[in-house]
This record gives sequence, C-alpha cells and structure tokens, in this order.
Amino acid sequence: MVRNVIGSVLALAGAIAAVWSPFHAWHDGRLGRHYRIADLFGGITAGQAELWTSVLLPLAFAALLTLLGLALRSRLLVALAGVIVLGFTVLWMVRQSQVSDGLTFDGADGSGLGWGVVLALGGGVLLLLGAAVMSGRPRRPRRRSREAEAYAGGPYDDHEGGRYGAPHGGRDEYDGDPYGRPPDDPYGRPGDHGDQGPPGPPPGPGQGPPPRY
Repeated sequence: MVRNVIGSVLALAGAIAAVWSPFHAWHDGRLGRHYRIADLFGGITAGQAELWTSVLLPLAFAALLTLLGLALRSRLLVALAGVIVLGFTVLWMVRQSQVSDGLTFDGADGSGLGWGVVLALGGGVLLLLGAAVMSGRPRRPRRRSREAEAYAGGPYDDHEGGRYGAPHGGRDEYDGDPYGRPPDDPYGRPGDHGDQGPPGPPPGPGQGPPPRY
C-alpha cells in the first residue's frame, strides 16, 4: 500500500512535468509547443505548430496513460508513459542537434537548451521511477477447477485414507474386519475358527472320523 502511494506521487509529478514542459523554452528561447510533431520525423523547421499538432500531443497522451495506469494500479501503463515521454524528447534532441552546432544548456544569452527539455526528461525519469516503486495490483489466489474440486471432495480424497484408500473419516467399507476382508471371504477372519486358523479342505473318502457306536 505504501509503495503504491509513493509510486503514484512520483508518477503524477512526472506527468505534470511532462505536460508543463512544452510551455517553456526548449531551444534558443523557442517554446516546445511551437515544434510540430512532423518535425521530429522529417527534420526541424522554422514553421510554428498549432497547439494540438505540436509535441504537446504525445506528452499529453502519456499523462492520460499515467492516470489510467494509476487507476488500474498497472505498472506497465505507467512505465509505458515514461517511455513515450523520454522517447519523444530524445528524438527531438536528435533532430535539433542536426540543425544546430550542438546541444548545450541555456546560457546567459538565452541560447541552447531550455528548461522545457529538462522538465520533459525529468518527467520521463519520474514516471519510470514511479512504475518501479509501485507494487501493482494484489494477486488473487488461483481457484481450482471444478474437476479438481470434485476430485478433492470425492469419497477417495488424498486427505484421509490415501488416494485410493478409505472414504472421508478413515472408515473402510468393511469396517468390522480389521483386515479389510469382505463378509463373503471363504477363509473368514482370524479367530472365527478358533486357534486352528481357517478350516482345511473337506476330507476325502475313507478319511472321515470313525463312526460312533
């Protein structure tokens, strides 16, 4: 819970910094919202972009993605928002370096990189850091299938009597016989015929007991 709160605060701060960055100077005093999205792929030009066709559009989309990720407690969405912010910012820096002598931080004369780029880069880093800190949604315990529940609740469960043992309660089908023999066992139970054990085969002719007179 605490990790989600800290991660959410970092992610929100990163999203705000990313959306706020186009309203600051990015290079030589030129605001970030004046750069067109097409300039990031075809080369930086001097043309001024409309608000929703500038680099503000992907950064605003990343902010909305962050809010959705925080609502769903999705670390993946928050991390994706950070990748979008950093990706478009780095792409702009690559294109800007191709038309300028170099990329240096804003000097005393207002030339070079401005604070808007710093806000964009910092916002992307905060988004990735927030995604790393978040613990995400709690995992729910896996439910057993109906077949597994039916097998586990059957008369021959593993909990008592073994998998193929006695039913629940540990009682065998032939509970009266300690050796588990059915009642129709021809050899009976030990002790049913005295100490002599089970009866032997019937005597043959001439082997019976002598007649009594």
